Amino acid sequence: QVQLVESGGGLVQAGGSLRLSCAASGRSFSINAMGWYRQAPGKQRDLVAGITSGGSTNYADSVKGRFTISRDNAKNTVYLQMNSLQPEDTAVYYCKVNYRFYRDREVWGQGTLVTVSS
Repeated sequence: QVQLVESGGGLVQAGGSLRLSCAASGRSFSINAMGWYRQAPGKQRDLVAGITSGGSTNYADSVKGRFTISRDNAKNTVYLQMNSLQPEDTAVYYCKVNYRFYRDREVWGQGTLVTVSS
């Protein structure tokens, strides 16, 4: 079974930066796609950015040019570098990892709160 540990959230002023990390641990698994989602109060959880096992990336239109997703396959870790943060980026950020252990599975992180003050 794969477990995820997220870190890097916090409070930042508008225009600032944060870097989120999500590390996967477990035995005998292979990771496929990894991604970051966010959920603001009263709203649905939406995709922020995703990255495939081959390194292809996709982003929500609202974060293009400001956020960068990357992964370190040796560490089973995905990162989200967030620059030029705005108050509308305030949300709980969740990582999701798709992996294969006998069959395709997915696991979610516990979430980390990002608060951007104006």
